[in-house]
Amino acid sequence: MGRLRVVVVLAFLSWLFSCEKEFKPESSGAPPQIVVEGYIEAGERPTPPYVILTRSVPFFSEFSAEQLENTFVHGAIVRVSDGDKTATLSELCLDELSDEQKALASALFGLEADSLGFNLCVYIDLSFSILGQEGKRYNLEVEAEGQRLEAVTTIPVHVPLDSLYFRDPPGRPVDTLAQLLAYLSDPPGQANFYRFQVAINGGAYIPAVTSVFDDRLFDGESAEFPLYRPEPRGADSFDLETFGLFRVGDEATIKWISLDEAHYNFWNTLEYNASNQGPFSSYTLVESNINGGLGIWGGLSASYYNLQVQK
Repeated sequence: MGRLRVVVVLAFLSWLFSCEKEFKPESSGAPPQIVVEGYIEAGERPTPPYVILTRSVPFFSEFSAEQLENTFVHGAIVRVSDGDKTATLSELCLDELSDEQKALASALFGLEADSLGFNLCVYIDLSFSILGQEGKRYNLEVEAEGQRLEAVTTIPVHVPLDSLYFRDPPGRPVDTLAQLLAYLSDPPGQANFYRFQVAINGGAYIPAVTSVFDDRLFDGESAEFPLYRPEPRGADSFDLETFGLFRVGDEATIKWISLDEAHYNFWNTLEYNASNQGPFSSYTLVESNINGGLGIWGGLSASYYNLQVQK
């Protein structure tokens, strides 16, 4: 079949129709649960497993950076197994690192360590005995505060992009702005799940408001679609005329990700929930693959594309 031009409306439909579970969160009374955010990456830049453990807070809570630090779970036993080897992860906090080590951690986690405003603590395999590999299955076990949590993730075979290019944005031409389009040949006969993040001028990798989609609308086809520039974290508002567009002269790095269905479902429901806020909106239960807790243990395979924004 010929090329299938997938416009953003179709991507939004794919994302929208898969979010079906509604629930109303309790405002108080529920005991805190342990929240897992853990990843292992294969592809161009394979990483060892790393896991962040925190405690849940009431839905309507307001808290400071200091209170956020107090949610970290310390002294846990965290193990990851790939079926052949088992690694026990070590707890490491940013304030224990030298400036050089912080720079390495920033590159590994895709964040700007000095701009966090709090002391991030993470469990990581410092021996690098287990690295992400495509097609493998990884088991996570956590023992913390008298609780036991378990999860399983797989890393799918990566599907890279065919090409990326910039063009004039739709509507009135603007010399300083460009739209980014991606071209992808999707493998036929199998479910594929994708995500992307963007780093601007060497900054942290940030997902767009809608960063995940699947191939139900273009299985086995060649698809062309826009990738949107994410808004800076903490921004109170945005300009609809420039939303999602890249600034000419910037350097953009695209992190293009293949992930399994459970990992996709977590981000899909989380992003749907985050973008549907307001007095007339309904809450969506964020899907988790953590048995005994909340959050995500996610495998992924990624490729990276460095681009100079130009037209």
